[in-house]
Amino acid sequence: MWRQVLPVLLLLSLARPAHARPPEDAYAYGSTAFSHLVEESYRLTGAKGLEPFYPWFEAAYARYAGEGLRQSLEARRRTYSRLRPSQKAAFERQSAIWAYRTVKALIPHFSLERGYEFAYAVRNGERQCLLQSVLIAGMLQRIGLRAGAVMVWKNLHGQVSNLGHVSTLLRLSDGHDLLVDASEPEPFPEHQGLFTWDAAVGDYRFLEPRFAPDHEIQAYRLVGNGHEAPVGEIAPLGLRYLQSQFYYYRGERAPNGFIGPSTPQGLAASAGFLQQAVRLEPGNPLAVYVLGLVYRKQGQLEAARQQIRAGYQLYARYGFIPDGPKAAYTWAGE
Repeated sequence: MWRQVLPVLLLLSLARPAHARPPEDAYAYGSTAFSHLVEESYRLTGAKGLEPFYPWFEAAYARYAGEGLRQSLEARRRTYSRLRPSQKAAFERQSAIWAYRTVKALIPHFSLERGYEFAYAVRNGERQCLLQSVLIAGMLQRIGLRAGAVMVWKNLHGQVSNLGHVSTLLRLSDGHDLLVDASEPEPFPEHQGLFTWDAAVGDYRFLEPRFAPDHEIQAYRLVGNGHEAPVGEIAPLGLRYLQSQFYYYRGERAPNGFIGPSTPQGLAASAGFLQQAVRLEPGNPLAVYVLGLVYRKQGQLEAARQQIRAGYQLYARYGFIPDGPKAAYTWAGE
């Protein structure tokens, strides 16, 4: 079976034209796109009989805030639409703090194992960086703000990872960006390295933000060539990339799968989720690369080598190659 799947996945992983546009990134809370993410989570976790996400989340908000969530979102949207341009940035920051506090209060437990699933937010009160970032961005979009999610490859302490975190990115009316992150004790961290879409080159890029004293991002440096990009050229990740990332985490965290101890059944589950992640977004370097690692654990060595090379080429194209893909590439050979 893998001999049939592999060539398709490799072609997909390199298929995005250099100047293609990312998918639309609109997924406001309550929208069809947001609801699809929720429904997919319930379907894949087999959450039959579990209370639906929206009633659960909104009832929790009513207990927390003493008012309805949708009414609160609509009130904020109306207020925002009436503000003068000079007033908007302050309201955007305040709304980001509100969404940050709301998500942390309503979904209090952080879980790498299951927190990426909306179903487990309901069942166990668990969240993880991708889910919380999409939820915060969706709430801010519902108000009318320009928000989305980005990957983090260097955190606020300068620690480098292989795209190991997700954060919300908010575009302010003053022309700056602001990171909003429910994993941190304060809402506006200064993560030192981001991965997202660069509209000027029409491709994904590894970036290093340049911060002002108030945590706002004034500009970005493109990793790999050192050129500076203005804020207006940078956009959050599209919805299709985020869908791909949900599948990536399902593959990474499948029981007895990629993160061992592994069984043949667990590895097969990991491979299936990661294959879907690559189909959804062939330009997701983490999904392309880790699928190769799963093939290697399965003993499918030629498939692993080809997949790892494809992932390595994506990292190189985007401007930065983490240590893991470098080592795997050495194993795979040129």
